[in-house]
Amino acid sequence: MADYSTGPVTLTGMILSSSPVSESDRRVVILTKERGKITAFAKGARRQSSRLLASTECFCFGSFKMFEGRSAYNLIDAGVTHYFEELRRDFDGACLGMYFLEFADYYTRENNDETAMLKLLFQSIRAICAKGLDNRLVKVIYEMKALVVNGEFPGIPADRKLSDSAVYAINFIVNTPVEKLYTFAVNDSVLLELTEVADTYRRRFIDRKFKSLDFLGTLGV
Repeated sequence: MADYSTGPVTLTGMILSSSPVSESDRRVVILTKERGKITAFAKGARRQSSRLLASTECFCFGSFKMFEGRSAYNLIDAGVTHYFEELRRDFDGACLGMYFLEFADYYTRENNDETAMLKLLFQSIRAICAKGLDNRLVKVIYEMKALVVNGEFPGIPADRKLSDSAVYAINFIVNTPVEKLYTFAVNDSVLLELTEVADTYRRRFIDRKFKSLDFLGTLGV
């Protein structure tokens, strides 16, 4: 039984996954700034009359008020600032966003300082929603910067010859603050180089096959 004697906590984060529990409840996984990745249960959230109905969907970003139990949290209220409703009208963008969520779910841990990863995820979802950005480049930037954030990016590959533009782009991704990452474009040949580097490093450092990534391949993203 959960112990709520310490009172509720309010955490800032984004919902990575949401799944039904029983007939009316939901289980959500939230990447938070304060406590890393956590699991929370929202009682009655699937009911049409519930104030948590919309705020327990994937991509919701904001503040989440909850009680802490022994192995999970009990979500009681939410103040969502971004629903990213644009993704409901953009199938390809929604699929890419789901990949980003799955990637973050794999790559983050409870009680870790995941502030940088949460910031990257938030800005990357915003980039998908922005007009004029190539989703293929957004994907490459997200994958590379995630490795940088987690201290695993090995630098410019020594076993292949890259163009000066590709080398510049990689260094920009590595050294630029997350807020300014999505401010450049490349031509198709440079994008191909960057994609090959990102794919190589992802396969090297991440020992998981993402279902959402397989589906993205069918969309050409």
